[in-house]
Amino acid sequence: MNANARACVLERDERPWGWYEVYVDAPDHKVKRILVRPGARLSLQRHHHREEHWYVVAGEGRAWVDEARIPVRPGVAVDIPREAMHRMENTGDTDLVFIEVQRGDYFGEDDIERFEDDYGRA
Repeated sequence: MNANARACVLERDERPWGWYEVYVDAPDHKVKRILVRPGARLSLQRHHHREEHWYVVAGEGRAWVDEARIPVRPGVAVDIPREAMHRMENTGDTDLVFIEVQRGDYFGEDDIERFEDDYGRA
């Protein structure tokens, strides 16, 4: 993070593909900063209780939303509708960082239905 940047991190969770930090956890929305390491990707998943908006701030990659494969770089935004199968993958050689804004009625990690996972998670 830039030395002049300030953030109030409520939670940080290390994952096999990188990490995420939670900045806002409100009843109607949640905001995360997510880092995906080079060559890594999130599981192919969907959510039943929330939609997501991704805004890329660093790195290059590809967002999967149902059948679409969307190249991403800083300044690109992607909307993930509720129930859409999706994942983010880092196709570059530097960290991919994006801000995720979730809207819905439930934001628990148990609202992840995984279809594929490179790290053996169910």
